[in-house]
Amino acid sequence: MATTLTSAEEAGRCLATPAAYTDEARLHEALALLRRESPVRRVEADGYRPFWAVTRHADVLEIERDNALWLSAPRPVLRRAEVDAVLEAQRARGDGLKTLVHTDDPEHRALRAIGADWFSPKAMRELRARVRELARRYVDLLAEHGGRCDFVREVAAHYPLRVILSLLGLPESDFPLMLRLTQDLFGQDDASRRRGEGAAVHTSVLADLLGYFRELTAARRARPTGDLASAIANARVDGRPLSDADAASYYVIIATAGHDTTTSTIAGGLEALVRHPGELRRLREDPGLLAPAAEEMIRWVSPVKAFMRTAAADTAVRGTPIRAGESVLLSYPSANRDEEVFDGPFRFDVGRTPNRHLAFGAGVHYCLGAGLARMEIQALFAELVPRLAEVGLDGEPAWLATTFVGGLKRLPIRYALR
Repeated sequence: MATTLTSAEEAGRCLATPAAYTDEARLHEALALLRRESPVRRVEADGYRPFWAVTRHADVLEIERDNALWLSAPRPVLRRAEVDAVLEAQRARGDGLKTLVHTDDPEHRALRAIGADWFSPKAMRELRARVRELARRYVDLLAEHGGRCDFVREVAAHYPLRVILSLLGLPESDFPLMLRLTQDLFGQDDASRRRGEGAAVHTSVLADLLGYFRELTAARRARPTGDLASAIANARVDGRPLSDADAASYYVIIATAGHDTTTSTIAGGLEALVRHPGELRRLREDPGLLAPAAEEMIRWVSPVKAFMRTAAADTAVRGTPIRAGESVLLSYPSANRDEEVFDGPFRFDVGRTPNRHLAFGAGVHYCLGAGLARMEIQALFAELVPRLAEVGLDGEPAWLATTFVGGLKRLPIRYALR
C-alpha cells in the first residue's frame, strides 16, 4: 500500500477498500487528494454498489443536518453488495438489525427518546465516580504487566466495554462473550478478526447478538431491574412495546457503538501521545488540557470512518448533481483533516481550540453517547498521564481493516509507572 496515488478515481476506491484503513499515511494521502481535486466523487468499486464520496467538512455537515433530504435508510453503512442485499431483506421481514443508525424521523426520534435520559448530563454526573473508579482500576492493572503490554488488548478493549455493559446491567460473566461478538461484528473485513467469508458469516454474527439480546429482553420484561436494559425492554412507542427484534437492535447499538468507538479513540490517543512526546509533556504539566486533549484524540482517530446517506429527491452537492435514490459516503477522517476548517490539520495538538470535528456526527443523528465517551476518555487519561514516568512503542502498531468502525487492533508499548 506504499505506492503513490495517481488519480482521484484511485483515491476514491480507497474508501471501499478495508485494507486502506490499515495504512494511515496512504489513507490520508487519498483523502487529501479527493478534497483537493474531487471533493464529491462518484466511486465504482468491485463488490460494492456505486456511491458518491463526500470529503469536505462543510458538505458532510450540511448533509448531516438535512435529514429530510438525506436519509439513513436503506443504506446507512458501506457494505459489500451481497451483504447489503441480505441485511435489507432481513429488515424488510422485520427480523433484522434496525438501530438508530438505520432509521429516519419520525421513527428515529421516538427510538432515540428511549435512551436519551440515560445519557443526559445528569446521568453522566451520577456515573462519573464509577467511571473514574474503573479508569483507576485499569491503570493499576498496567503495573501487573511488567512494563510491557499490548495496550489495546489489556486496557483499551476492556475499560469502555465494562462501562457500557455495567450501564446496561449485564453480568460480568457475559463480558467476554460480548467482547468477542462486538469484535466479530466490526471485524468482518479484517482477516485476523473475521469468523469467515461471505454474507452468511456476517448474518451469523448478527444472529448471535440478536439471539443474546432477545433472551435479555424476555428476562427484563419478566423482572425489571432498573437498568438501561430494563428501560429498553419495557419501552413503548406510540403505546406499543418494541418488537423483540427492535429491542434487541437497540441493545446492539448501545453495546457495540458505545464500546468499539471509545476503544479505538483511547488506543489511538495514547499512540498519538507516544509519537508526540511534546504533547504528552504539555498534558502532564497542565491537567486543564484534558478536555481539549480528549477532543483532539477523537478528531485524530475518527473511529467511525463513514456513514452513508441516500438522497430522497434530486439534488446537488457542491454543484455535483445527485439523483434521488443515489447514496453518498460521508468520510469523517477526511472532514476532520479538512484544511479549510482546521489550522494544521495533520498536527496533533492537545490544546486545539476550537475543535469543530465531526466524529460524533451532527444533526438528529448526533451520537447519543458522546458525553459518556468524552467522560471515559478524560477519566482514563487523567489517571494514566500523571503515572507514566516513560512510555514508548514496543513494536509496530496494527490497524483494523474496515470501512465502518475501527482503529488500532494492536498497540505494543513499554512503560514505567510512578
